[in-house]
Amino acid sequence: MGEAKRRELARHRSSVALDTFGGRIHVEWDPSAAVTPLGQLPFFIEFLKVSGLLDAWVADCRLIYQSNYAPDKGEVLVTFLLSILAGHHRYAHITAIRQDGIHPELLGVKQLVPEDAARGALKKLDESAGKEWLDRHLSKTTQPLLTTPWILDLDATVKCLYGQQEGAVVGYNPKKPSRHSHSYHNSALMANTRLALRVDVMAGNETAPLHSMPGIWAWLDSLPRNERPVLLRGDVAYGNESVLREAETRDQPYLSKLKLTSNVKALIKKLFRQSGWEDAGQGWEGMEDSLTLSGWTRARRVVVLRRKLTGEMLLTGKDEPQGKFAFIEGDVPTARYEYAVLVTSTAHPILTLAQLYRDRADSENNFDELKNQWGWGGFTTQDLARCQLMARMVALVYNWWTLFVRLAQPHKHFEAISSRPPIAAWRRHANPPWRTDSTDNYQHACQAVGDTGNSDKSGQLSGNV
Repeated sequence: MGEAKRRELARHRSSVALDTFGGRIHVEWDPSAAVTPLGQLPFFIEFLKVSGLLDAWVADCRLIYQSNYAPDKGEVLVTFLLSILAGHHRYAHITAIRQDGIHPELLGVKQLVPEDAARGALKKLDESAGKEWLDRHLSKTTQPLLTTPWILDLDATVKCLYGQQEGAVVGYNPKKPSRHSHSYHNSALMANTRLALRVDVMAGNETAPLHSMPGIWAWLDSLPRNERPVLLRGDVAYGNESVLREAETRDQPYLSKLKLTSNVKALIKKLFRQSGWEDAGQGWEGMEDSLTLSGWTRARRVVVLRRKLTGEMLLTGKDEPQGKFAFIEGDVPTARYEYAVLVTSTAHPILTLAQLYRDRADSENNFDELKNQWGWGGFTTQDLARCQLMARMVALVYNWWTLFVRLAQPHKHFEAISSRPPIAAWRRHANPPWRTDSTDNYQHACQAVGDTGNSDKSGQLSGNV
């Protein structure tokens, strides 16, 4: 770091006052302090306190202990909160944060519970009551946004398992076909906001939409008409008669992709040499038609998209032995195209529909982040009930953190790998009202979320929350 940069940072070493569950603290910018995990949490804790999210979540929990030696339910939930924020994937990782003497106090609890107590707490919760409790608080994170036009992305992912857990069966897994797994139906994502609306954990052989869509339709039916999505968007798994028919029954606009079956390929051949292909953006061109596939109850509007391939290509069959390749040179006077066929109930032009479906690819980033950076790929137990609860809990904390980071950077989503680890060093001076001895001060790293060198941004963040 240059001398000019250091002098600029030194001028901005003003303290920021934060209200936490353990009292009022002050945070100062210190570019030379050591960086520690979870250092940015004083700001996030103030966000939870001011918003009332944590208090309501704990108060609404139906976890009840009878023993006088049992932990407080607030300690249990705070333990889960800190473990998820630390990026843990296993209950055993809770041991790594149990010696934290800072954040439990700021979150209003005396201590963190061991991993066995955490697992046991989930086992004490009734599955249906626990799912209802977490779904209710998950909906609170997105409810105010539903009155604005939004798109519902539908998809599912697979979590590989290594034991004999309930629901661990071999199902659809393109990368590890013989591996037992659970199916995560992250059945509802709010496009562009990166917020999770619903999640269900099912057996590994229940990846098809027919297993998850009944819950989605029931949830959509419970929403007022002005809060329903303006578009339901899914991949090829959702371009089937059962999903499309249910959407049309509810007058719900949809956009999905079709598998390249023989009838779909016949339509592509029919349109190939016709004129009138329109620009669909990013090198694609499209043409619309109506199509009635076998099994469909009616004709539907479809859009055929194609893009010309350039350069050299190397082709080989899936079942051919290694070494049998076919080269196609770039100077061969032959037009080569890749195709995609969309089905929709909307009246949007071809360019708009093509871009809307390309934007759907962003939902894949949600799965990657939640599985690899937040814990959807772990927290596995022998029973499926606790996996259901932990999947919802991870989604809830993920939504809280996403909203918190968006206060600092409203126009861009930062994944946990860049927003959660501290990238700016802070010195926290803990002087609660009952503590005046300066020897009780300690150093701690804290991140001004979304900004690495401007302490004014931290003041803005504190003011926003």
